[in-house]
Amino acid sequence: MTASDVRDVDPGDGRLPTPSTTRSPAWSAGLLPRSAAALPPLAADRDLAAADWFEVVEHFREGLIVCDADGVVRHVSPVAERLLPEVRSGETLDAAGVPEMAEGDFTHRGRRLSARQVPLSGARCCWYVEDVTDRVSGADALLAERARSTFLAVVGDKLGNPLHPDRAAAAVVRLAVPTLAEVAVLVLAPRGGRARWWRASRTDDEAPTVDSGTLAGGDLPAAIADGLTGVEPHAVDWLVEQAVDAGWLPALAGTESAARVVPLPGRDAPVGVLLVARRATRWYDEADVDLIRAFAARAGAALTTALLYRDQAEVADTLQASLLPVEPAEAAGVQWGTAYRPAQAGLRIGGDFYGSHRLADGGSVFFLGDVSGKGVEAAVFTGQLRQCLQALHRLESHPGRLLRLLNDALLETTQAHGQGRFATIVLGVARPQRDGGLTLTMAGGGHLPPLVLRTSGEVESVPLRGMLIGVVPDPRVGEVTVRLAPGETCLLYSDGVTEARGGRRGDEQFGTERLVAAVTGCQRMPAPALAERVEQVTCDWLGHGDHDDIAVLALRATALGGRGSRHLHSVPELIDIAQQGETDA
Repeated sequence: MTASDVRDVDPGDGRLPTPSTTRSPAWSAGLLPRSAAALPPLAADRDLAAADWFEVVEHFREGLIVCDADGVVRHVSPVAERLLPEVRSGETLDAAGVPEMAEGDFTHRGRRLSARQVPLSGARCCWYVEDVTDRVSGADALLAERARSTFLAVVGDKLGNPLHPDRAAAAVVRLAVPTLAEVAVLVLAPRGGRARWWRASRTDDEAPTVDSGTLAGGDLPAAIADGLTGVEPHAVDWLVEQAVDAGWLPALAGTESAARVVPLPGRDAPVGVLLVARRATRWYDEADVDLIRAFAARAGAALTTALLYRDQAEVADTLQASLLPVEPAEAAGVQWGTAYRPAQAGLRIGGDFYGSHRLADGGSVFFLGDVSGKGVEAAVFTGQLRQCLQALHRLESHPGRLLRLLNDALLETTQAHGQGRFATIVLGVARPQRDGGLTLTMAGGGHLPPLVLRTSGEVESVPLRGMLIGVVPDPRVGEVTVRLAPGETCLLYSDGVTEARGGRRGDEQFGTERLVAAVTGCQRMPAPALAERVEQVTCDWLGHGDHDDIAVLALRATALGGRGSRHLHSVPELIDIAQQGETDA
């Protein structure tokens, strides 16, 4: 090999040499034509000593293999000798036993090599061979890391939405397939002695299918039980056997499989464990295990949030159920009707309350009231008031004295907690009469006066007054006795009805006059229907505007032992309340 074979060849650009014995004319920088080369051609070849040339070639990044026209290797650089020790000078390249060698990248002796062939003069050729293992590995690692980051970002996004444990668990196993496994099984920590599991499996290129089931806590595979204690099993050979015995790997049963189990971190203990399995053609290496653990960390956070939300929702539902108004107890000679609409519909609870308790003598204590404030705090105070009434009515049945006892109890409670809450209430005792009527003895604590619907169609306002309860130690309490003939109704309501703002301008109060007009002619209406009517006309007046808590309690006198009427009564036509308000104004 002479210097002329390689001097004009750049190992990195693949250009062919153009031997020339004449130097091209030099052009000034300003007169260089567009068709001329960027650099003038090299001068005629000058011989270098062989020792000098080999020293230069030895430091090339690429290895050089020069073959003559017959394919016989004439020169092998030191770099090429290290990369392809089978290639020897004086032998043909085909006889070197490197069948995978070709233009482009190929793998040889565990290394990734890149080769390119450049023609030389005299039908000779030169092979340039470079070790690109590190470069390819770095690129593959970068692509793999990007894929992992993208996958975990998608997981974080998908698991940030479900707040129901079942939906979150199903999303976890669905996301694990096929990136992490062909079969993924999630087992939640046992609750009440039972452990729930979800499984996602995938066959061919179809979408993963998800199913679920339950197991007794004592029937969990040993690896799963260990994982629930925070231990990550490493003996992968018996993980598959346990999963197959549990019936979780039907698609992989009978085939050589690889499996891993990782705990899902929770607040104090693992919230569950994740089992991933796939065919042994893809074993789990350290990078795979790290990805599974990162996935498990996100899944554990999502499930912990969902379970915490579920527990809080259960507590909230239980508390709400205890704070909701209780329907009046059935009593002889009385037909009850109720309606309730809290200001905050999402909470289902508020500051209005009603109810009744039966007395030993056959009568009934009934009440309807309103506490100060709205929302949860008002509902809690309402619950305290109802509990006081439930206890005190066993000691005192006279409405006035019972109301004073309630006032003392509320004062003690509010002062102990540093609260400045108060309430308005109508509290009465209903006693049936022999003729089928009712005698109502009512005490007033600053609440709106009740209405009485007579059989004649007349609507009367009961003159009941009194002071707020829970404010002063000895409030003034009004008392009144009303007699209801059979078929007559007494209507109690909260200020959420009369102070409802609506109408055409949206700022006018419903008022007592419109309420009286709405119930006029409804004397034959059953108590439940009357209460529902009051709520309906109030909501119609409101439109879709904000409102206070609305509570209605109606009690109708019925004959002792008689059955309630089953036939329908006509409802008087609703007047245009808004128009009436405009006329009155």
